[in-house]
Amino acid sequence: MALDSGEPNIFMTEAMAMAEEALAAGEVPVGCVFVRGQNIIAKARNRTNELRNATRHAELEAIDEILSDPILTPPGSGRYPLSDTTLYVTVEPCIMCASALRQMGIKEVFYGCTNDRFGGCGGVVGVNDSIEHPSHPLYRATGGYSREEAILILRRFYITENFNAPTPKSKANRVLKTEILSR
Repeated sequence: MALDSGEPNIFMTEAMAMAEEALAAGEVPVGCVFVRGQNIIAKARNRTNELRNATRHAELEAIDEILSDPILTPPGSGRYPLSDTTLYVTVEPCIMCASALRQMGIKEVFYGCTNDRFGGCGGVVGVNDSIEHPSHPLYRATGGYSREEAILILRRFYITENFNAPTPKSKANRVLKTEILSR
């Protein structure tokens, strides 16, 4: 399915709804959906604070859901259970998640905004296409889908107090910046 980065997409809309849910729960607002054909087979949000586990990123939460369902990954389904699956995620997968997606054989990834600090699909490192591996297949990752919305929800999170931080910083005087520079 070819997407225009300016075109609203029902799958990215669902991923944004999961990001809103994460924001409401005090998590970094990242949400995702995994799609086969035209059907959402799993959706998730970040749960790192809730579970006190730094690996509970949205992508890994959804992968765990897929792998635990014998209908979605029947026995004998092969080495790459996501080879016919596309991911829609609000923020570029981090290096950890990008690597997991490659190991699971994801078909393709569409994301909202670039992850300038930890991006694994080209923002920092191209785990998906620039690092050679003897067996795990490459996948295409394309950013810019609902980019502005993804940036704004992250900004909404980062101007709030993070009471889960080891040393919370007062952000009482911060103002939400709504201007988004073009890429």
